[in-house]
Amino acid sequence: GSKEVSTACSIGVFGNQLGVAIGFLLPPMLVPNVDDLDQLSYHLNVMFYGTAAVASLLFILVILVFQDEPEVPPSQAQAAIHASPSQDYSYLQSVYQLIKSVPFLLLVVSYGINTGSYYSVSTLLNKMVLIHYPGEEVNAGRIGLTIVVAGMVGSIICGFWLDRTKTYKQTTLVVYFLSFAGMLVFSFTLNVGLIWVVFITAGIMGFFMTGYLPVGFEFGAEITYPESEGTSSGLLNEAAQVFGIMFTISQGKIIDYHGTVPGNIFISAFLLVGCVLTALIKSELRRQQANSRDLQTTHQGTKALEDNSVPQILHQSSL
Repeated sequence: GSKEVSTACSIGVFGNQLGVAIGFLLPPMLVPNVDDLDQLSYHLNVMFYGTAAVASLLFILVILVFQDEPEVPPSQAQAAIHASPSQDYSYLQSVYQLIKSVPFLLLVVSYGINTGSYYSVSTLLNKMVLIHYPGEEVNAGRIGLTIVVAGMVGSIICGFWLDRTKTYKQTTLVVYFLSFAGMLVFSFTLNVGLIWVVFITAGIMGFFMTGYLPVGFEFGAEITYPESEGTSSGLLNEAAQVFGIMFTISQGKIIDYHGTVPGNIFISAFLLVGCVLTALIKSELRRQQANSRDLQTTHQGTKALEDNSVPQILHQSSL
């Protein structure tokens, strides 16, 4: 129901990040570092054919098992959309309505900055770790795994928190600021010479950066209701990909010419800008308003029926 929507979204993010974690863990095991090209080709074939087999199985399961929509609307807000007069859905019209919304545009940019920063740091993590800790390829992969696993925990906690408190903007802003703080701490502890410290600070950074993902999706769904949640989340993901590409290229060049600290400061500066943009978003929780309005209407209707039934029962009793 409406009290479990954010938790469901966070579980979806959890599944996505679980795949990323497996991606950090399995390839080094399936493709060992060998000099024999024939052996290397064999191990690569095992990994690629295995991936194709799993993806094909999942494709078949999606076709056979997934429903287009639940038989019963999961919330009052969704029921209200189904009950409204039917109109021909236009994806372009929906996108046009969304890009006219200033709060949503601010969220798109701030979400793109945060998630794009996460993509950039994850992509360049191996390079950054090996600059300060030569020969630690295995631990570089483990640090990446730590970031992802900590983020999986963060996403579940953030989703659970949103369902219990409904404090969408406040939670978004706090998690965003803590992502910025975590990035700063990671930046200045990467070169301390103690790799266990990097494990801790990277985990803290990942906890909040990945924890932000379901928060951003849910905040976007709230301020754009009754537009399709698939459209709003698609635009957020598109912004994340665009910023991720730009940040990865830019941060990589900065690291090559100036080192890891300036490269990470570059990302931190954009995260600070994202914090400011998030603070400027007008928090109009339309989906929550629809849920509250319909629940209130249902309660009033039930109360009216009960009030009308009491005199009827008394009248029948007197007869």
